[in-house]
Formats: sequence, structure tokens, C-alpha cells
Amino acid sequence: MMLGNMKLSSWFRLTTMMTCMFLSACTEGVLVPKGPVGAQERQLLLEALIPMLMVITPIIILTLWFAWWFRASNARAKYRPKWEYSGAIEFSIWMIPMLVILFLGSLAWVGAHQLDPYRSLTSKQKPLVVEVVAMDWRWLFIYPEQGVASINELAIPVDTPVSFKLTSATVMNSFFIPSLGGQIYAMPGMQTQLQLQASEPGNYRGLSAQFSGDGFSDMHFQVLATDAAGFEAWVERTKSAATRLDATSYDRLVAEHKVGEVTYYFPVSGNLFDHAVDHATKRPGSTLATTASAAGAMPTPAGSEH
Repeated sequence: MMLGNMKLSSWFRLTTMMTCMFLSACTEGVLVPKGPVGAQERQLLLEALIPMLMVITPIIILTLWFAWWFRASNARAKYRPKWEYSGAIEFSIWMIPMLVILFLGSLAWVGAHQLDPYRSLTSKQKPLVVEVVAMDWRWLFIYPEQGVASINELAIPVDTPVSFKLTSATVMNSFFIPSLGGQIYAMPGMQTQLQLQASEPGNYRGLSAQFSGDGFSDMHFQVLATDAAGFEAWVERTKSAATRLDATSYDRLVAEHKVGEVTYYFPVSGNLFDHAVDHATKRPGSTLATTASAAGAMPTPAGSEH
């Protein structure tokens, strides 16, 4: 008996230690949000998780209990081979799932509208506009108001909404910053939008959540969330790069299919993002270019949103 208690105590201590180790590693991600959008998404996940646990937990418990109670050695379990119907059971197995589905559906509908990626965030601060281009296998961030650009490094001021405009230079990709929330696709020849905001200073991880070829596993970027002074200092530091980024140099970047390091550009052409959208439709071998040529259709205008 004492030996059994010692083994049980050892297993309990080991389980507790392993749990603490796993939880201590959860320093970032969708369950540790650092912005209002991420906080709303986590709340939505938890609100959906609770009713699902209310359904699945009794089912698991009852399954184990039925297996134990109706074991062959239990003489108290009644054998009823002619039993075929119970109104209470029939009512429960239909009504409870129906109510859960209605609740989860309403929750998802409201949450989807509240977290619409095109919906502007409420703030007294003017949104920072960042244009994002997914390449093979890098991320290009263009700051049209500041006239600078960077590869694989995104700097944003804390407590300021960031309005992203996204497209892809090659294949369909997915833009994702787990700590800030929101995941949205970037597609060649098209433009999508995303609104995010950081509430705490820090360095966050950004990544591609869509397989896009050989360099996909290295297609990640760093998010630098700083105060306003820190962001202005980053812009001034970026302007010292003295590497111009225009349509010609952009086309050369797109043609280089490789994993890129952090790079800064200044000055940047004013309509570079529009050029990026148009370039994807005219790129040789692209699906959009082939389809447009076969149908005799004109490419999608760069200024339109889809």
C-alpha cells in the first residue's frame, strides 16, 4: 500500500513539473495576446471552448462509466435486449447539440463581424499604413508615408492602429503575427487588408502560415513594437540605408527566389505597391497572366480592392 502511494506521489510530482514546464514556455502566441485584436480572438476561442467542453466531458465520463458498469462481471447491471426507445434520451441527443450549435453559430457570427479585418480599429491615434508584399521567401514592408521599406523586419509604434494592405508577388501566401492576432491571405494580383495594434512594447514573431515552396520554413519576420520615439528612430535609421527601391529594383527582388536577411531601403517609389499588384498579373508563367491572355481580358487595375 505504501509502495503504491509512493508511486502515485511520484507520478503526481512528475506531472505537475511537466505541466509547469509546458506552461512556462507559453510566452507568446494566440493565447498570450499583446494587442486588442488578439485579445478578442482569445476571448472568442475560450467562449467557444467552454460549451464544447460541457458537451464532450459528460460524453467521455459516461462512455467510461458504461464500459465499467456493463462489464461482464457486474451482476447488478440489467440486461435488456428488447429495449428500443426512450423519449428523454431522444430529446437530449437532439436538443442539446442543437442548442450548442445555435450558440456557437451566433458566437461565430458576431465575432466574425467584430473582427472583420477591413474594419478600422477605434483609436485616437492616426493609423500607420504599411503595405506588405509576400515574396519567395521574404516579406517586404513598405511605409508609404515615411518613404522607407524593409525586408523581414516590421516596426510599429505601440497603441497605434496599423492598417495593412497585402498582396503577393508570386504564389498565394498567408500573413500571421500570432501575438497580435489576425491571419489573412495575400494573393497575387489582388489586395487584402488587415487591422492590428500592439498594446505592449516587445519583439514579436511573424510568419507565413501558407506553404509556398522550398523556403517556406524560413519565411518569417521580426515585429518590433516600440514607443513613438523608438519608431521614429527606426525610420531615421532605415533612411540611412541609401538603397533605392523602385519598380526596376523591385522586379529584381521578385526574381530572386531565396530566403532573405533583414534589409532596409530608402527612398521608395510612391506607387510601388500598385506596381507590385500589377507585376503579379504580368509575371511570365503566372496563372493570372495566362488566364487573362487566354480570355483576352485586361489585367485587374492596381488601385482596385478585392
